[in-house]
Amino acid sequence: MPTPDQWFGYAGQAAMLGWVILIFLPRRWFLLTAIPRFIIPFGLSLLYAGLAMSHFFTVEGGGFGSLDEVAILLGTPEMLLAGWVHYLAFDLFIGGWIAVQADKIGVNRVIQAPILVATFMFGPVGLATFLAMRAGYFRKDDESAAEPEVAGAPA
Repeated sequence: MPTPDQWFGYAGQAAMLGWVILIFLPRRWFLLTAIPRFIIPFGLSLLYAGLAMSHFFTVEGGGFGSLDEVAILLGTPEMLLAGWVHYLAFDLFIGGWIAVQADKIGVNRVIQAPILVATFMFGPVGLATFLAMRAGYFRKDDESAAEPEVAGAPA
């Protein structure tokens, strides 16, 4: 049975593979896109479930009722690993969602890359950046559609 340190390495390598596929490889093939969007997050979710369900109730004084309880809960290597794998799974899943949504609205991959890197490194920062960019993108389209064209006026 692998140690928590070994599982940490395996999970990190799987997530990194997903991010490399998501950022650098083409998305025109569904199976290649499904690897970082679904397959790797699913595998990481199974690892998380196994760790969390087998160790959550064994941590005396740990829980989610206060910051101190969370600190106690994450004070064991297995639960700390579960928390880390949780981040890896959700950040990659959100990165996959961002990539697909960005492709749908025509955002260039060069623009997508830093947003995806921000999601990889800082999760919610990347998501917030994408959501703000997307809101501005649609707002610009709405404003240009609302402006009537005047014959002979410069564009």
